[in-house]
Amino acid sequence: MSATEPSTPESPNPETPNGEAAVVEPQTADATATAPASPAAESAVAQEAVQGTDVPPAAEPVDADAPASDADASGSDASGADDAAAAESPAETPGVAESATDDEPSRPAAPAPAPPRVPGPPRVPAPPRVPMPRKAAAPVAPAPVVPPVASDAAEWGRVAEDGTVEVREGDTWRPVGQYPDGTPDEALAYFARKYDDLALKLGTLETRAKAGGTSAADLTKQANHLLTEVTDAAAVGDLAGLRARIESLVASLSEATEKEAAAAKEALDAAIAERTAIVEKAEEIAGRDLAKVQWKQVTAEMAQLFDDWQAHQQNGPRLPKGVAQQLWKRFRHARSTVDKARRAFFSELDETHKAARDAKTRLVERAEALAPRGVDGIPAYRDLLDEWKAAGRAGRKADDALWARFKAAGDALYAARAEQAAAEEADSAPKIEAREALLEEAKAVADEPNLKRARALLTRIQRQWDEIGRIFPREKERALDDRLRTIEQALKAREDVDWKKNNPETKARANDMSAQLLEAIEKLEAELAAAEKAGDAKAVKDATEALAARRAWLSALGG
Repeated sequence: MSATEPSTPESPNPETPNGEAAVVEPQTADATATAPASPAAESAVAQEAVQGTDVPPAAEPVDADAPASDADASGSDASGADDAAAAESPAETPGVAESATDDEPSRPAAPAPAPPRVPGPPRVPAPPRVPMPRKAAAPVAPAPVVPPVASDAAEWGRVAEDGTVEVREGDTWRPVGQYPDGTPDEALAYFARKYDDLALKLGTLETRAKAGGTSAADLTKQANHLLTEVTDAAAVGDLAGLRARIESLVASLSEATEKEAAAAKEALDAAIAERTAIVEKAEEIAGRDLAKVQWKQVTAEMAQLFDDWQAHQQNGPRLPKGVAQQLWKRFRHARSTVDKARRAFFSELDETHKAARDAKTRLVERAEALAPRGVDGIPAYRDLLDEWKAAGRAGRKADDALWARFKAAGDALYAARAEQAAAEEADSAPKIEAREALLEEAKAVADEPNLKRARALLTRIQRQWDEIGRIFPREKERALDDRLRTIEQALKAREDVDWKKNNPETKARANDMSAQLLEAIEKLEAELAAAEKAGDAKAVKDATEALAARRAWLSALGG
């Protein structure tokens, strides 16, 4: 049924096939539409199709705001779906297979020869067909029952003789639509249900506002939208009271909205401060002397800052676009600075490692080439070891691998020396015994009182000592040499003492000194006697001290 402008008394009231009245509401700026048939009408049409009887479809009053193309669209959708289903089902061609690709389709295979027919068992006759009872016709659905008109609808609305329904707003009556083909009770009940729908929406908003947990701004937005719907609504009821309740709800939500806005602003300021702290930390890292940092630690710090940025971006409040872009540019610049320095550092480190790796590889090759020389190659290997220490690091893995080869080459040389030392030690056993015998013989040097015979004995022993030759290991040779050296030093000490006593020059100097001292003593004794005679106490004292000193010197010289 269609919604039209308010009818005049002269215009006839259209009737539906089932005798119900049509609803006509005032036409507004919105597009009018034809409402789809009700479920009762659809049921009647379905019964007509099954029974083959003529049952007119039932009509129901609907809102004027329903879209005009619903019924047509539903019909066209159904027919379009059937056409699409028919178009999508592929045609079947016996004996031809379709190709799944764009290539040329393959040739159909020749039919295989049929096998020879084998006679089967005799056919059993089918049982006689029993006629099924005819299905009884379904009863026709009864017409919908119109609910009684509420008392408040009769208080706030009225129906004119031409079917125009009006609602009272204050002292004035405003037309809300027409229901020309129904009773006044049906007309009021229809528009009262619209008022109940608006009241239900308002009650839901009031319940959500009291329960809490919903944004006051969202509730305010929904309440303002509902206020727009209530204003000049095509409904019968206390619309002024409904508007007053909505305005009271909006007023009660205004304070909560302000608190939410203040809390949102505070949270936004805190989020900007937190995001700024992340940026400043990244800039502080980028401002360091990146040539002297520990890159493992710096990389971990930057990765943690980036994770903090992403977590704050996902879980924190949404920042204004300008602020977010500015902070991101600063953070990205700091990360780029650190990343460039890190790449430059590791690029240079790779070059250094490559140079050290090449140098150490050459050292390893030279060390391995010393293997045929055996013990004679050890001095050259030691020189290579000094060059190895000066070559620098080539990376842990490369260093470990190259050092294993270099050490293996050195171990081969030192193993050859160990074999040689073992052989020499075996050859030195008789020599050690011979030197032990000479040491026993050398003990007689200390017991010999004649220094010349003692020196001759030691000289003979030293000559035999040298004729024995080198002894291995060297530690054993040094121990034997130290024992012989002790005997030699003891004899030399005795010779020094004897030389001091029997040196002619020493004796001549001592005699000359003794004569001088005797002459000085005689002179001092004369001076002492003269001083005592003269009674000069100071001269006596000086002469006495000088005389005592000269006599002590003479006693030391053996005079």
